Amino acid sequence: MEALKIPGMQVAVVKDGRIVFLRSYGTASVELGVPVTDATVFSVNSIAKAFTGVAAMRMVEAGRLDLAAPVSTYLDGLPESWRAVTVRQLLSHMSGLPEVTRAPTIETDAESAWAWVQSQPVQFAPGERFNYCQTNYTLILRILNRLAGSPADSPLGTPQFEIAGMKRAAYGDSTDLIPGKAQSYRWTRGGAPGEPRMLRPSIERFLPFRRASSGLNSNAEDLAKWLIALRQGRLLSKASLETLWTRVPFNNGEPGQWGLGWQVLPRGKGRAVGMTGGGRAAFYLYPEQDVAIVILTNLAGAFPEDFVDRIAALYAPGLELDGVPALRIALEDRGYANAPAVAARIAERDPAFRWNEAELNDWGYRLLSTGRSKEALEVLRLVASLFPQSGNAHDSLAEALVANGDKAGALASYRRALQLDPKNSHAARQIEKLEAEGK
Repeated sequence: MEALKIPGMQVAVVKDGRIVFLRSYGTASVELGVPVTDATVFSVNSIAKAFTGVAAMRMVEAGRLDLAAPVSTYLDGLPESWRAVTVRQLLSHMSGLPEVTRAPTIETDAESAWAWVQSQPVQFAPGERFNYCQTNYTLILRILNRLAGSPADSPLGTPQFEIAGMKRAAYGDSTDLIPGKAQSYRWTRGGAPGEPRMLRPSIERFLPFRRASSGLNSNAEDLAKWLIALRQGRLLSKASLETLWTRVPFNNGEPGQWGLGWQVLPRGKGRAVGMTGGGRAAFYLYPEQDVAIVILTNLAGAFPEDFVDRIAALYAPGLELDGVPALRIALEDRGYANAPAVAARIAERDPAFRWNEAELNDWGYRLLSTGRSKEALEVLRLVASLFPQSGNAHDSLAEALVANGDKAGALASYRRALQLDPKNSHAARQIEKLEAEGK
């Protein structure tokens, strides 16, 4: 909290089916000097997707939803190019659909925002690649509500709240009155060069049609109760949980980045499954160790997913932290300039070990977004060296080079990215921009 200047935080730890640690820290409202308590509610944003994944699997268990069915099985009036996308591809972010949050009226007019996104071209063929897209979850919201006979944009998590005994969880945004809710903040740059960063309130608007993907609020204790209910089989069967937590394969058979509304990350011989939200909230469950960690903060950019594993290791002695978690802990302790050497030592421990490109790349971007551009450069340079044939890795490295003032290096990396992936329109635009600046 001190290093990242996080105003307020809650931490809960679940082990062997019970809450063994629940603590609150800091300030819920900087303006009013209100402290965080165990009852304080935080915005948890995209953690809503994990609840949506559970809601979808509950409908599968009821025999009413087929994960392999195209979206057109359940919804009418969609663009022709959308109709073949499957429910499974929506939940795992490999639909290729355009992004609704780019609509000009996304915060004010759901109907026009939805009309706008349906007029946009698809980005790729379904199942071809991963692309985090909120449009997917509006479609899931409307599919599940149609099957349930509920209004199209009704929230999906409420039945789960009741089963798990969650007393403070609720959907809403900055325009809603949510009892006990902490103010959300973000650090922003000053208006002029050289001015220090300033802490400002974070105002968010999530219209009901987006609340399968965003707009959830909870405290750590309630999320811990929900995780216990999941593990005890009160929400889903064991077989359904395994489906939920299995990475969905791409068309080429390679495993994707997500399960169904849940991230699935390797942890030694086990895994961490969970979700993050708004750069301020995260939970990971370690099924093989029967341990779960929930960390909620009121700072966008705190990225608690980057320190969940270190806490988990305290409660799960058998947890093997290799790969990205081990690298992250070592570099935070000893400095990011050691990235190549530390990565090599980690890989040497197991001849079968393989780095997770997506997890490394996401970490580099989080560092970049919080102003740690030098650290981000070391991580993204490592990614490009580990995955030299990845156009995305070179594109990401180029962004870090720009942030560090190396335009010549960035131009070379963007050119390499475009060479490896001729469809990379972002790289093409950046090359044109950097070449124009160099004239």
